[in-house]
Amino acid sequence: MNEYFHSVTLDEEKCKGCTNCIKRCPTEAIRVRKGKARIIDERCIDCGECIRVCPYHAKKAITDPFEMINDYKFKVAIPAPTIYGQFKTARSANHLLTAFKRIGFDYVYEVAKAAEIVSDATRELIKKGNFKKPLISSACPAVVRFIQVRFPSLIGNILKLESPMELAARIVKDELVKNENIPLEDIGVFFITPCAAKATSIKAPYESEKSCVDGAISIKDIYLKLLNVLGDINEQEEEELVKAGFTGIRWANSGGESLALGTDNFLAVDGIHNVISILEELENDKLEDVDFIEALACQGGCLGGPLTVENLYVAKTRIKKFVDMAKESSVDDKLDKTYDYDLLWTGKVEHKPIMKLDEDFEVAMKKLEELEKIYEDLPGLDCGACGAPNCRALAEDIVRGKASITDCVFKLREKVRNLTTQMMEIEDMMPPVLDKDSSQKKDNKD
Repeated sequence: MNEYFHSVTLDEEKCKGCTNCIKRCPTEAIRVRKGKARIIDERCIDCGECIRVCPYHAKKAITDPFEMINDYKFKVAIPAPTIYGQFKTARSANHLLTAFKRIGFDYVYEVAKAAEIVSDATRELIKKGNFKKPLISSACPAVVRFIQVRFPSLIGNILKLESPMELAARIVKDELVKNENIPLEDIGVFFITPCAAKATSIKAPYESEKSCVDGAISIKDIYLKLLNVLGDINEQEEEELVKAGFTGIRWANSGGESLALGTDNFLAVDGIHNVISILEELENDKLEDVDFIEALACQGGCLGGPLTVENLYVAKTRIKKFVDMAKESSVDDKLDKTYDYDLLWTGKVEHKPIMKLDEDFEVAMKKLEELEKIYEDLPGLDCGACGAPNCRALAEDIVRGKASITDCVFKLREKVRNLTTQMMEIEDMMPPVLDKDSSQKKDNKD
């Protein structure tokens, strides 16, 4: 498996050293040191929560520039279902998909169609019943990474089927090679992404050794290009490009994947901090009667991704129009059996420990004891003024040699107070030869 790549990065020039990001990061991956935020690579899951909460826009996601499509002779866009909730002026799905061809793409294939295939495979898996209950959706890369670093006991529950994004790339490349005789090396497939985690999963896939997707372009970066051409396309110019039915489009919403499974025995949760509480419940064996958990890191699902443009609630209303139109159209959710893919992962998802204090177990235990002592001595207010998200994180940083006890403003004030008291005591202990006050008192008596 490839070395882990991070899409979420920091622009130090914009960072003001506030504590918004450290308080919201679900894996405690951010510290503020010397007035600037620092991202701890091994802890970061690229959920984009810091991008969302940073008031100075100092956190950003690295995605591929639109111009990268020109590196390939045949350019393919595979837009996420989220795209349907972004444009007020889009009359229909065909109208929007035609716009992709107007801005430079030669072919468009909806990830929503691949989502229907994944849903069908998941239904078959649930019917067989030979799985560890409950299955946890693997559609959100941030959640998969989060389970790797914080809930390793739940790795066996992850649904190990290819994501719709990867499947869409496989299908479209096979179609173009077999039906159009286009050489594989000439085809560039670009995912239009609502989030940073998807961009990360392309550079460092956990499903296989190499991603079938050649690049990720954020919705924010492509939005204006699409908006500008939508108004130039009349109804007669719209191409018949839609293949997905309403069940695939509905994946953009929280609960969309679950509703496609044909069972009521599921749980859909969105927002990374809500996901944490559900995973904790699952780890404590409190959700064994549930067959499927759809866990999405972003509030509202992919429609709330940090690389989207439209307000989440406006996008929910807009995408409902496309879902309703898909229900009424001639396009249905019947699956194309032309390609009979094995969707099981070939890659291996393993535990990525982030709390290991030392490779030597005995040394690690001693450090843990030291950590507990330091933590007990700290005020426990979790104010974040020290640059760590909470007092325990500061204690860990101290043990690791990354911080000192006086980084805590309360311990610093306590030390200053003690030093002041000591200085006053020392001043009273001045020898007569150096104590001017004593000499003056003696002269006055004489």
